[in-house]
Amino acid sequence: MVARAHTVAFQGVEARPVEVQCAVTPGLPAFSIVGLPDKAVSEARDRVRSALNSMAIALPAKRITINLSPADLPKEGSHFDLPIAMALLAALDIIPMDAVEGTVALGELSLDGSLMPVVGALPAAMTAAAENRALLCPRASSAEAAWVGAAQVLGADTLGAVVRHFSGQSPLPEAQPGEVDLAPCPRDLRDVKGQERAKRALEIAAAGRHHLIMIGTPGSGKSMLAARIPGILPPLTAVEALETSMIQSLCGLLDEGGISRSRPFREPHHTASMAAIVGGGKGAKPGEISLAHNGVLFMDEFPEFPRTVLETLRQPIETGEVMVARANAHVKYPCRFMLVAAANPCKCGYLTDPARACGRAPNCGDDYLGRISGPLMDRFDLRIEVPPVDFTDLDLPPSGESSATVAMRVMAARDIQAERFRGHHAIRQNADAEGKTLEQVATPDAEGKELLLKAADRFGLSARAYHRILRVARTIADLEGVKDVRRPHVAEALSFRVSARVAA
Repeated sequence: MVARAHTVAFQGVEARPVEVQCAVTPGLPAFSIVGLPDKAVSEARDRVRSALNSMAIALPAKRITINLSPADLPKEGSHFDLPIAMALLAALDIIPMDAVEGTVALGELSLDGSLMPVVGALPAAMTAAAENRALLCPRASSAEAAWVGAAQVLGADTLGAVVRHFSGQSPLPEAQPGEVDLAPCPRDLRDVKGQERAKRALEIAAAGRHHLIMIGTPGSGKSMLAARIPGILPPLTAVEALETSMIQSLCGLLDEGGISRSRPFREPHHTASMAAIVGGGKGAKPGEISLAHNGVLFMDEFPEFPRTVLETLRQPIETGEVMVARANAHVKYPCRFMLVAAANPCKCGYLTDPARACGRAPNCGDDYLGRISGPLMDRFDLRIEVPPVDFTDLDLPPSGESSATVAMRVMAARDIQAERFRGHHAIRQNADAEGKTLEQVATPDAEGKELLLKAADRFGLSARAYHRILRVARTIADLEGVKDVRRPHVAEALSFRVSARVAA
């Protein structure tokens, strides 16, 4: 008789159902696992054997065969330990076979039978709910999985507790969802002296999820401004939190199994590889652009990133998803992020500083910023110069609006967009609008359209730039609470697009 248990194999953020079949037959004593397992799965037989021995359960002197079906789907990870043990226990008539078949299980076994936390409990719970099954996982991983209310989630500490649960001796309690408190951002916009135009650009970018590039001399405050973006972003919605947490669950980044409403803020170093930024490596894991989904990807020293890495951003910026294609895996990840880049105007950094002389002007700036291709620069909605701050301004007391005040306006603008795009599955913010939808919501009045057409002709704007200006103008109107896009909104959007030094 063949006993069956159920688990999942991960392909991107998708958890594919896997049936674990166990047959105990006469023959030479052996314990084999088939079905395209990787090294970690193949080693499960030793962990399962030791865990059963710790419970005084001896394996019979027979041939034990574990088949992971479908056999052509690669199986990776140590989370197969628990379902393999459950299928084996059911084949030995230690736990009821029908109870095991109604559960999706995942968990890593230690040699003494303890269950260790694993990654991917949240996507696994989604699959269990779709199959109308319960999810059994280590207790340390159950809090994140419990967020999927459609599935019953059970958390266990040991394999012995699993046996007692299925035998009816001591049922496992249902897990409760965990949540990380939304901690306030310790960095406030009031800490930034001057730079009012840059602050305005941050507000517009945060309100509409527009891409932003800041170019300025070293020490002008570019990184300081970017570090304060999380303080003006609204919390994640329930749907966004679930999407973001599924990616973080696959990478083991959820704090104690809790789901946070804080938006991701990723800032990779400029030495990061293409696989680290876009995704890849063994199993085609998500990269920084996917970990920044629904949040911010801040790339400081933007021209210092390898050219090949920068060019890979072009397609994800447009589509909001990335296909990581490798020889043994083709995985699609969501990556709808807000790109914030910072760069010096030239190699030495002082091309635009009137107080210092750049020894290689003007070629120094052209060569340095030339590392950013025209098609990539064209994808930035907002481009600003960040001038150096005068020393006398540093002694002044904090001035300007706080992050909390700006965050209220950003939240109000986002609420307007949420209502506007209700029913549009692929559109959440103004930056996502395109085609007829963009025409309906962002067509300016006659004066605004005339100004935009003149600017397009004067500066040779591309069709992409034309549409991005409309989206930014729509966001500026939303920040003012105005229904129609007018000439002042278009004018301000243009001012962030055709800056003399930053324009591509």
